[in-house]
Amino acid sequence: MMKFTKMHGLGNDYIYVDLFQEHVPDAPRLARAVSDRHFGIGSDGLILVGPPSEQEADLRMRIFNADGSEAAMCGNGIRCVARFAVERGLCVSNPLRVQTGNGVLGVTWRRTTDGAFHASVHMGTPRFACGDIPACVPGVPAHQSMLSYSLPENFWKDLQGPHDWMAESGVESTLSLVNVGNAHAVAWCADVAKIPLETIGPRLERYSWFPDRINVHVAQVIGPSAIRMRTWERGSGITLACGTGASAVGVAAMAQQRVRGPLVVHLPGGALDIAWDGEGHTVVMSGPATLVGEGTLAPHLAAEAG
Repeated sequence: MMKFTKMHGLGNDYIYVDLFQEHVPDAPRLARAVSDRHFGIGSDGLILVGPPSEQEADLRMRIFNADGSEAAMCGNGIRCVARFAVERGLCVSNPLRVQTGNGVLGVTWRRTTDGAFHASVHMGTPRFACGDIPACVPGVPAHQSMLSYSLPENFWKDLQGPHDWMAESGVESTLSLVNVGNAHAVAWCADVAKIPLETIGPRLERYSWFPDRINVHVAQVIGPSAIRMRTWERGSGITLACGTGASAVGVAAMAQQRVRGPLVVHLPGGALDIAWDGEGHTVVMSGPATLVGEGTLAPHLAAEAG
């Protein structure tokens, strides 16, 4: 019987499986099965924690979205991986070195006075070049920065159709594209609540510019060092939080001087702290990691592992 742990970072929840103890030959299939919120456990995806292949790493994480597609990184997930590793005795190094699809990342962790688990992740150096997103935008060379790309006329109308949401939300005619381990598209607006993310999200995720699809975020500045955002995650849909997304939004806002860092990014599930010292520096994302519970997969779900 396969054991699992469910954890979340600000409501961005995943099922965690210990590959030091378990064998999962078909991770995409298992991810789809356990993520189902009606016939499975319910989650935004599956994260496997196991031995690293990189010498400098303590352990490795692999992330599978709810649709079974694999992602390079997960900011909320890696904080939970640190807690998972520490509490299971897999590794107690501090910082913990975690191998991801975006390289080996350092995670500094601590217990707060009330017993909660808090972690800060060195997410890597953000990239803005079109080819690094990756994006294939007509007429745009691979080396061009996409930090503030002026959209073609009627881009939003063509994506969604002529609706009042564009005027009501104050959505801008520019798009910020950032790679912070994963690819992210950020739309800036005056009111994130006025954007129909359930429609815009999937269409922009699969837009022809993005060969590997893309994570979609809508963001508004709410203070000199504060941002509010909502997320449509590639392969999972609307989620309560996105750690790499908050990092991308924070970096884009600081680079464009919309805010002063360090800053707080407010998501539907809670807040993350984002710090970045500018071009050439890593971005640091900090927040909680929360245990939901542990259990054993029912035979029909365990069978989905292959």
